[in-house]
Amino acid sequence: MYSKVNTCVLQGLNGYIIEVETDLSRGLPVFNIVGLPDAAIKESKERVRTAIKNSGYEFPLNRITINLAPANLRKEGSQMDLAIAVGILISNNIISNKNTESTLFLGELSLDGNINPVEGALPMVISMRELNIKRCIVPYENKEECSVISDIDIIPVRNLKEVADYLNGENNIAPFKNENYSHEFREEFPLDFSDIKGQEGLKRALEVAAAGGHNMLMIGPPGCGKTMAARRLPTILPLLSFEESIEVTKIYSISGLLDSNDLIKERPFRSPHHTCSSASLIGGGRIPKPGEISLAHNGVLFLDELPEFQKNVLEVLRQPMEDGVVHISRVNASISYPAKFMFVASMNPCPCGYFGDPLHECTCSQREIDRYLNKISSPLLDRIDIHLEISPVKYKELRDDNRSETSHDIRKRVKKARDIQLERYRDKDIYSNSQLSNKEVDRYCKLSSSTEKIMKMAFKKHSFSARTYNKILKVSRTIADLDNSRDILDRHILEALRYRTLDNKYWG
Repeated sequence: MYSKVNTCVLQGLNGYIIEVETDLSRGLPVFNIVGLPDAAIKESKERVRTAIKNSGYEFPLNRITINLAPANLRKEGSQMDLAIAVGILISNNIISNKNTESTLFLGELSLDGNINPVEGALPMVISMRELNIKRCIVPYENKEECSVISDIDIIPVRNLKEVADYLNGENNIAPFKNENYSHEFREEFPLDFSDIKGQEGLKRALEVAAAGGHNMLMIGPPGCGKTMAARRLPTILPLLSFEESIEVTKIYSISGLLDSNDLIKERPFRSPHHTCSSASLIGGGRIPKPGEISLAHNGVLFLDELPEFQKNVLEVLRQPMEDGVVHISRVNASISYPAKFMFVASMNPCPCGYFGDPLHECTCSQREIDRYLNKISSPLLDRIDIHLEISPVKYKELRDDNRSETSHDIRKRVKKARDIQLERYRDKDIYSNSQLSNKEVDRYCKLSSSTEKIMKMAFKKHSFSARTYNKILKVSRTIADLDNSRDILDRHILEALRYRTLDNKYWG
């Protein structure tokens, strides 16, 4: 007897439909799986055999051949267990309903016949929408995650017997609809900008960075508030749109990091330790998984104590920061993951942290300072839009009881500036000023004669690169948007230039 059912395999964020063909024929009882299966799928033979027996069904004593088509696509993951088991039950006439052309089966089997949740269920279901799949039978624990897709019937099941009874018409399982689901995103956060005492210049720079999606580097002595401010940056970013939320949730689903099996509704904030490897940062593994830069997609990647990271780890950031995507090539697969993130970093000016601090004496030699700073290369610095030097907080500012602006107030201005940018670039795939190409910078960041004169003087004095020149224009465009100004004025270009003068001071 022959049967065919559908399941799915992921490569990156894209799902590909896999036809599980099952044939039962006369001969010695052998169970073969062909079609480039990985070790997890090969091991499924024992899980499937035992699950069928423990579900109360007879396992056929025939020659069983399972073909995973297309045969040229490498398959990996345990989500095919359910499809293999259903194929065997259909071929053995235990399941009479053979009309499964528009049905997808996902699930990992336990030995007792229960169905365990799988990683990457949401991106699989999303990919199947375009392939004429109308119904997805998924593990019960994955139902909330998958139910955000409204035009596919999500059938949650707990065990193999439920699936067999459902397909035979003996048990009616209604498609799951999450009645409590809401597209509303939280606007209040436990962290708030009003917690930061003083540091008005730092708050302004973070507002500019958030308004244009710009990368930022903070340099200052220990305890001046760099980390505290960075952790509050997501609270002033615009709220995630539904489409952005879907993108982020897909990445976290693949990585197995969805705790609640629900959409992620807050912008990610990733802060890896400085001992992390380049593979953990950009992604990797035998079948590459998303790294920290992809987990920070549509959010913030914060590297605290930047010079403490290995230099080769920092250098791998250069290409994703420019392209917004990371391409990972391994022997088994070449996969691309999205990586549009705001890069925010903090660092001390020297190993002891007090170089240039008026309140403390630096104990480092010039050679130690140079070695410390040279861990950050010029090409990486060039890709950071805003460089800001931060001074220690004064006692008077710490004792000031006047409550400063809240994150909600700042986010209103940021959202207004982002709305201006969305309207300006509505016909292009651009969501913030930081994404402008060189050609688009010439079109949207035009300078008047006076601003051109200021820019020319600064370019000669600081020996800016062409990339730095474009970065300054993008930041000045963002400052003008915050000022609700159609044109870039002198004060806008001057403020943008102030954010790019530390190169010569520390690395000159």
